[in-house]
Amino acid sequence: MIGYVTLGTNDIDRGAKFYDALLAEVGATRFMDTETFIVWAITPQAPALSISTPADGNPATVGNGVMVALGVKNTDQVDKIYAKALALGGACEGPAGLRGDSFYAGYFRDLDGNKLNVFCIIST
Repeated sequence: MIGYVTLGTNDIDRGAKFYDALLAEVGATRFMDTETFIVWAITPQAPALSISTPADGNPATVGNGVMVALGVKNTDQVDKIYAKALALGGACEGPAGLRGDSFYAGYFRDLDGNKLNVFCIIST
């Protein structure tokens, strides 16, 4: 259902370095790359994540209540990607761990303040 999600950035180069390193953890690479817009995907047919400087020329701001969730295969990947986000300068919004009976997730903000989580579903 989701084709791609775009997050605003005020520093495309800084954002590119953050997401190049972070999304490499799930095998995603740059699929489109311009001076103002970069898209990462595992395959061109899979959902993608992008960053962009705002087309209207105004500063990028964080949407209150907006969050991007990155699904992965297992808790080890959640832990690794969550830790990588923090090591890259991201901010903790909730440590990796079990929420409920089968939802395992870690929440963080990127360098521009956009909220993301990385999660997996645990079979019970």
